[in-house]
Order: sequence, then structure tokens, then C-alpha cells
Amino acid sequence: MNNRLTYIFALSLLFILVNTQCTLAQITAGEDAKIEYRYLVDMPTAGILDKGLVSISNDIMPNGVLIARIEAGVLQDVSIGISYGGANIIGSGSPDWYKLPAATFRFKVMKESLNAPSLTLGFDTQGKGNYFDSSSRYQIKSPGLFVSGSKNFALMGYLTLHGCLNYSFESTDGDNFMNLNVGAEKTLGARVSLIGEYNFALNDNNAKIYGKGRGYLNIGVRWAPADGFTIGFDLRDLLSNKKWAPGGADRAIHIDYTRPI
Repeated sequence: MNNRLTYIFALSLLFILVNTQCTLAQITAGEDAKIEYRYLVDMPTAGILDKGLVSISNDIMPNGVLIARIEAGVLQDVSIGISYGGANIIGSGSPDWYKLPAATFRFKVMKESLNAPSLTLGFDTQGKGNYFDSSSRYQIKSPGLFVSGSKNFALMGYLTLHGCLNYSFESTDGDNFMNLNVGAEKTLGARVSLIGEYNFALNDNNAKIYGKGRGYLNIGVRWAPADGFTIGFDLRDLLSNKKWAPGGADRAIHIDYTRPI
């Protein structure tokens, strides 16, 4: 079973690389972007895949963590997805697979207007990093139930502001508060965007071995070298909030390929 899953991850990455030159999809980063971000680094936004689009993405993180996700716009203003991954997938030795796949669902409640942001309701059970069996949680908790808002402004290109209120289902560690995230995207030319987010981690500041109460500050860059294809580089935890590996930011790579079904 694990060997088959490894092949699935490898094939999904190969599929992305092979098809970058023949995609019919739109640009995914910068001023010319036509596809909304569904996430900044870890934070869910109000973005949603249009009906008829499918996205395959991979997050490659420290400790050999690899998370693959597939999402599809199944109805107007409704998208669904499934993801799976584990630690030590890239490296040597046996992979430490997550116990269960994760699911995501999004419903756009309100489209953006001149005076109001777009709003999206959803849930996402995919956390990031290693999974701690002792407390039934990921290093970075999954969003769980969330409501996100996004608003675009014209400012030397585009500036997009984001906010997200979420409640994670990973609450057996005793930290089960509602949580808040804020973030922004700034375009740099036609195909490049800078992104940043701050996770207040109100549901991750009470446990003995996890957050220190500073929250998680993450930044990244997104580049669209071909239509429908996005490459990203992320730095997580610039405030050294995590207790299990203090002293520096985590570096990660994000790859996303989106095209019509």
C-alpha cells in the first residue's frame, strides 16, 4: 500500500512537469493571474476553483514531509478536494505516513464587490508537518471549519488582503480555542506574487511542547512560469514559535498545476 502511494506522489509530480507546456489553463500568480489562491502559505483564503477546473499540488517540507492534494471545482462556487502525505517520504528509511487522508470543501457565500470582500465557508482537515500520535495533531494544526474573506485593491499592480476565522478539529491537546489568521498578497509584475500571513495560533499556545504563544509568521513567493503552473518557496515560523525545533524558519517548496478537466 505504501509503495503504491509513493508511486502516486511521484506520478502526480511527473504529470505536472510534463504538462506545463501544453496546458490550456490560466496564469496563477502576478498581475495576470486569473485563478484565485485557495491558500497563502497555510492560511485558507476566500479563493475557490471555478467549475470545471482541477488542481494538483504538492508541498515539500522539512523532515521529508510531502503532502499531495487534488481539488476540483464541481459546481458553481463549490469545490472539493482530498489530500494525503507523511514524513520521511523524501529521504531514507521507512516513510511515516499520516493515518488518514484529509478532505476539503469550499462554498463561496458572497462574491467580491466594490465595497465588500468575497466570503467563503469551508472545512479542511489537512495539517502540515509531522503528525504527533501522542496528542492526535499535526505540527501545524489543520484549519478545520473556517470562514475566509478576501479583498483586492489596485496598488502598483494588486494588493489583496485576507482574513480567516477557524476552529480546528485537533483539540485533544487541550488547546481548542477559535483561531484567527490575517494575510496579504502583493503582485510583482505579470507572473510573480509575494505572500505573507500571520497565524495568531490561539489554539496552539497552551500545550507544553508546541507553540510558545508568539503565533506563526510565514512568508512566500509564487511564480507562474507557464499557464496553470505555479512554483512557490515558503519560509514558515519566522518568529520561532514552535518548541520542538526552535532557532530558525522552516523552508518549503510548493508546486501547483491547474487546468480544465
